[in-house]
Amino acid sequence: MNMHFQAIYGEVSWECAIMCSGLLTVLLTVFLIPSSVPEPLVYKDCGSQSGKLTLLDVSPCPEQPCPLKRGDTYTINATFISNVNSKSATAVVHGIIMGIPAPFPISEPDGCKTGISCPINSGQTYTYLTKLPIKSEYPCIKLVVKWQLQDENNQNLFCWLLPVHITD
Repeated sequence: MNMHFQAIYGEVSWECAIMCSGLLTVLLTVFLIPSSVPEPLVYKDCGSQSGKLTLLDVSPCPEQPCPLKRGDTYTINATFISNVNSKSATAVVHGIIMGIPAPFPISEPDGCKTGISCPINSGQTYTYLTKLPIKSEYPCIKLVVKWQLQDENNQNLFCWLLPVHITD
């Protein structure tokens, strides 16, 4: 026996009602549950005298502070507008632990070898792209990364601070 009920637009079978309610559940799930698209990275500018940072992305960084897993490598993507002409760009990185900055050597400090075409021209937009390997011997600790890209006069094209947590 096929049971029916009266709907707004006519009679609908129980099978159709069940299928429609399933479809409604899927649609509500898709549209009401927050998207998995990550939120923009929140960082602090620490004195970009010679440029303006317009985009910073550390990938992957699913939450903040960014969990950096030992043994993994992360991509740093920073887009900036230069306010000066410069023949060079040099990255200077520090880890700040309990307020004390410690130099953090990176594999390629020459910004002209990381996606930036040198010389740098005032008013132009550039994208700095590099990798950050987290060595397995690093301690599991919370710290703030200070990343500067300096022009030929050691002025910051950009400077950002980002809290991170080195994890297992």
